[in-house]
Amino acid sequence: MLLFSIFGYPVTHSISPRLHNTVLHALKLDGCYIRKAITEPEKLLATFHSMGLDGANVTVPHKETAFAQCDEVRGIAKEIGAVNTLVKEGTRVIGYNTDAEGFYEAIKSFGYIRHALILGAGGTAKAIAVILKAHDIETTILNRSASRLSFFESKGFTCKTWETFTAEPYDLIINTTSAGLKDEEYPCEQALLKSIFSHAKYAFDVIYNKPTPFLELAKQSNLVCKDGKEMLLYQGVLAFNLFFSKHYDFKTIEALMRPAFEL
Repeated sequence: MLLFSIFGYPVTHSISPRLHNTVLHALKLDGCYIRKAITEPEKLLATFHSMGLDGANVTVPHKETAFAQCDEVRGIAKEIGAVNTLVKEGTRVIGYNTDAEGFYEAIKSFGYIRHALILGAGGTAKAIAVILKAHDIETTILNRSASRLSFFESKGFTCKTWETFTAEPYDLIINTTSAGLKDEEYPCEQALLKSIFSHAKYAFDVIYNKPTPFLELAKQSNLVCKDGKEMLLYQGVLAFNLFFSKHYDFKTIEALMRPAFEL
């Protein structure tokens, strides 16, 4: 039997097992997807091997740890410096990142985007910035402090702090911070956010299944909005296909996974 897992801490809330097990069952594949909390990140790869896994997904806060421990990193993950999908190839573990492409799939319905503004400078912001750049979308990073902006500066992105930022017209505003996840906070000062929204078309929050203050304000500003639900779905579809060497059609996996996602 094939065995897959989600690695992270915490992972009790993860719906990845439901998504992947639904597809495994529908395709009549002899496999199972489980959860594993990783409290000692230095043992992440050793845990992968000791569990006899064929593949795994990695969630916060271990994506950069996974990147460092893989035998090989492929694709856009090399530029991002973070891995969210592990695939066994013989005795080796290969790392990929499906967050970036998952995000891009989720924003395709917005239509043409020329300029984007990312709020936050963590691992998710890195993935989103790199995929936007790959699709020739001019991207600015806005973060509270300058200390986390060096990665983005090294990649040639325009980087601003709250003190140095002046609102300009952006097509898409993306919140990658945790503001609004467990509180009613905004990712930056409300007045500044209102000013940003007044010249924007679209808003995206990576947080899902929760009406965050960021998205509520965006809706009040008459922006077209999305939360992170579809990003989560698409990164899961892409990860499943990597587990099976891209043997299955993307749309087929999406059609099988989506009903489980919407439960």
